[in-house]
Amino acid sequence: MGISTRCIISVRCFINLREPVMLKRGQNERQKRQAAYLGAPPPSPPCRRPLSSIASATFGLVAVIRRRVKAGKKDFEELASDNGTSNDISIEHAGSVDSRRVRALFYSIIKAFLIVSLSFDRLILCMGCFWIRLKKIKPVPKMNIDLESGDGKVYQQSIAAVCNLDWPKSKLLVQILDDSDQPTTQLLIKEEVLMWQAKGANIVYRHRVIRDGYKAGNLKSAMSCSYVKDYEFVAIFDADFQRTPDFLKRTVIHFKDNDEVGLVQARRSFVNKDENLLTRLQNINLSFHFEVEQQVNGIFINFFGFNGTAGVWRIKALDESGGWLERTTVEDMDIAVRAHLEGWKFVFLNDVECQCELPESYEAYRKQQHRWHSGPMQLFRLCLPDISRSNISFWKKANLTILFFLLRKLVLPFYSFTLFCIILPTTMFIPEAEIPAWVVCYIPAAMSMLNIMPAPKSFPYVVPYLLFENTMSITKFSAMISGLFQLGSAYEWVITKKSGRSSEGNLIPLLKKDPKHQRFSSEPNLGEMKQELLKQAKKASRNEKKHNRIYMKELSLAFLLLTASARSLLFAQGIHFYFLLFQGISFLLVVSTSSVNKFIEPGTA
Repeated sequence: MGISTRCIISVRCFINLREPVMLKRGQNERQKRQAAYLGAPPPSPPCRRPLSSIASATFGLVAVIRRRVKAGKKDFEELASDNGTSNDISIEHAGSVDSRRVRALFYSIIKAFLIVSLSFDRLILCMGCFWIRLKKIKPVPKMNIDLESGDGKVYQQSIAAVCNLDWPKSKLLVQILDDSDQPTTQLLIKEEVLMWQAKGANIVYRHRVIRDGYKAGNLKSAMSCSYVKDYEFVAIFDADFQRTPDFLKRTVIHFKDNDEVGLVQARRSFVNKDENLLTRLQNINLSFHFEVEQQVNGIFINFFGFNGTAGVWRIKALDESGGWLERTTVEDMDIAVRAHLEGWKFVFLNDVECQCELPESYEAYRKQQHRWHSGPMQLFRLCLPDISRSNISFWKKANLTILFFLLRKLVLPFYSFTLFCIILPTTMFIPEAEIPAWVVCYIPAAMSMLNIMPAPKSFPYVVPYLLFENTMSITKFSAMISGLFQLGSAYEWVITKKSGRSSEGNLIPLLKKDPKHQRFSSEPNLGEMKQELLKQAKKASRNEKKHNRIYMKELSLAFLLLTASARSLLFAQGIHFYFLLFQGISFLLVVSTSSVNKFIEPGTA
């Protein structure tokens, strides 16, 4: 079983509600054309085309704001002033029509948002999850017998867990894939490998000299070894993942007598989900992702995105899908999509868990989310031609293109950012634009309640969850844009720093073991290694403090939201005021806390 590691450091359309203007005799052709424009029938309701209405409504709003700021006049004033008949059209009438027009633009956005986010995605997924619970549906292996082969890859302290898996030792190969660039780190890992080899484990150590392709390159290099052809399956784990001894027996059994299954995926559980507010909010999102999104898709359509860890692949499926590619920062999703296009089926086991940990600082979480939202857009651009040419059914193509990529990876981040962080505060400066309370309150509350269903104990955090998700929308939106248009930060790969709670991620605890485990090295060398690691940790800590950055985008949005809240207070818009005020404060809190302490150092929490 080859078990990997995270050692790699990982349009324009207006809804026209204007009333036709009575024309006087002798008007020129230009006035007639303008009047015809004003009397044109409205286009079809935008809710029938939720995706196209996004751009049309947004550009329409921009046009209204630009006219008001630049010219200081309304459209009706410009029309009347052309032939000196400004008195025929009152300013009050123009303002009323312009108000209705702006309101219609916003309503089109909200209708599209409701259809896309609630009806087509969250609601259907939650109904599927409810049905699975009601009927107690779960994947069942066809035969409950012992299997003959397996393959594994591990890293650092995961070595002990994987070497103790309940599986015939002669049928298990453990690969240690080390992509670190620190000699002391490499020596300590080799020491651990030698110790397990002495105990009879079939374990090998691999370190790449040319470290291209990050995690995908590391996996590709490991799978190219000649001895891999003797194995049928490969299980992949990140360094901080801890699995139970019966993991292989509970997962590999689903491949037996089912040659169409290419992947069996276990879910994650988190040892530090209650550590602080940030980890609690992350647990809400990931619980919905695993228990609702992946479980429902696995049961009904046999497809979901591979999580990059805690999964067992059939090596034949990897080979037929083209193997690991280094073209994006989401190599796990890449191989899953290509395997799905080749006709392989996936099984998700919600009752098989692997413990890991969540990032406990905003900076680490922010970088993780940037990669998770930039990579899918890179992959979408690359896979779209392959999807259209594949032999899978039309409905699977539609699900992959519209729901998996466009809706969840593109439309929802766009809506969340533009609606709640840009459009809503901007309307406070346009008296004609009136946003109803259900837009500010009911829609976000409904979305949050659906997301929090798989984690009912997190219900007291529903309001902080809503505010934080809107705060993170700027990071997700910018990452989505960078991935879609291949901007500079699209291929940025940064390790997600963690505190080491699940597996004591730093290597220093290895030196505190019983001396008999260190029999292959001398004590003086180990002491020197320990001192060297401590020096490196202190140096890294100083560098982090020196490079604390100011998040200008978050600060700018905080200023916009707080200014808009003051404006809404002047107009006695109570619910808008509270929403904008707390949202602005949440941006400031995120920026201030991340500036004080960017990372929680290992072992200090």
